[in-house]
Amino acid sequence: MQREARSRDERHKPRRLRALIRFVLLGMLLAPPAAILLFRILPPPVTPLMLIRLAQGHELRKDWVAYADIAPALAHSVIAAEDNLFCEQTLGFDFAALRDQLDAWWHGERPRGASTITMQTAKNLLLWPGRDPVRKLLEAWLTPQIALLWPKQRILEVYLNIVEFGPGIYGAEAAARAFFGKPASRLSGREAALLAAVLPNPLARSAAAPGPLLRQRAATIERRVTQIRPLLACAQRPTA
Repeated sequence: MQREARSRDERHKPRRLRALIRFVLLGMLLAPPAAILLFRILPPPVTPLMLIRLAQGHELRKDWVAYADIAPALAHSVIAAEDNLFCEQTLGFDFAALRDQLDAWWHGERPRGASTITMQTAKNLLLWPGRDPVRKLLEAWLTPQIALLWPKQRILEVYLNIVEFGPGIYGAEAAARAFFGKPASRLSGREAALLAAVLPNPLARSAAAPGPLLRQRAATIERRVTQIRPLLACAQRPTA
């Protein structure tokens, strides 16, 4: 009897293993869309990057504010600095820029990157920093889900509330108060451009004490905002 029972267990093991694998894969498939749908409504309480920085000894300064309470100049400056075609994208990718980067890689040149605001939102919200292939693949999988499940202003709202503007400083409100002593709703065009200018390297650049190169980049961003004004329709707040 015991041998028969063990034999039945042996026969059922592959079936149970396949069921477990299916369960895990189904969870991996459904968990990100569920989280994305949840965060379409609720503010994310914390992000992986925030936890990593805490472990590295940085503080955690953040204060969620609604999109309507962030000066329009900041959304405009971030689009001008990082993703001019944000409002035109359907799946969250800049396919023309991706083709250019693939072509550069094919010809032995170093790709400069083609990350969009939606891609950066996916990374900042759910993933870890770095350039390893696994993270990049996960980012590419999550990006179209966010692009399809969230309206454009929600993407901007979440991004501007969780992005790192300095060591331990996350989001527009915390950054505006830390660097300029005012709420995010009162940021000027120059202050917004300075914040956008630090985003490529917020641990090394400071909007509160900008050097010549950072001031020059901020001035370029301000000029670009006026040049791409027709491309900023999705970032405009509705008028009363």
